[in-house]
Amino acid sequence: MLTWRELGGYLRQLPPRARTRIAMGDKDGLWGLAEHLQGLTIDELRIANWQRSNEGVKQSKQSKRPTPITRPGTGPKAADKNSPQRIARRNAAKVRAARRRSAIARGEIT
Repeated sequence: MLTWRELGGYLRQLPPRARTRIAMGDKDGLWGLAEHLQGLTIDELRIANWQRSNEGVKQSKQSKRPTPITRPGTGPKAADKNSPQRIARRNAAKVRAARRRSAIARGEIT
């Protein structure tokens, strides 16, 4: 019979690509060193091609800078910023702030 501490030790020592680690939400093991280096190479080549294609062009007429390839464990920032859950939390915070301001104005909170 295993103790919780022993089980935790076994789980921490699993290889990065083990299905158990991935099922537990560890996204770092999806890409190894070779995949990260290849992603970096692709990003650098895209930037170099972008620079060459915009050489001698006014800054206002240049094309947009290429976005990097998304890595495991990271998602698009704009999508997270405007997700329905985040919008709902933001609206709830605004309602709470308005209630607090009105309670302060009525003198209920000092």
